Amino acid sequence: MVIGLLQATLSIPESHSLKDKRMVLRSLKDRALNKMNVSVAEVDQQDLWQAATLAFVTVAAEKDVVEQRLAAVSEHLRSDPRAILLDYETHLL
Repeated sequence: MVIGLLQATLSIPESHSLKDKRMVLRSLKDRALNKMNVSVAEVDQQDLWQAATLAFVTVAAEKDVVEQRLAAVSEHLRSDPRAILLDYETHLL
């Protein structure tokens, strides 16, 4: 069993309120949940309008599957024009 974690720091420059931020994050999280077999939570910067830190976690029997899922998540985050991926870290357990 392999557990993978991707922690991403995002900038949401067009957000002017927490409501705007929640709309963008909800969309990002919902698409990740529907398309990839991952769990996601906002883990830091909850009170900032234009920044967010999301954690994505997945579990699989093989390391390659976990790495593919995390790579798909990072590509998904890069492809959304509403949020800018500033930094991310991946960890495998």
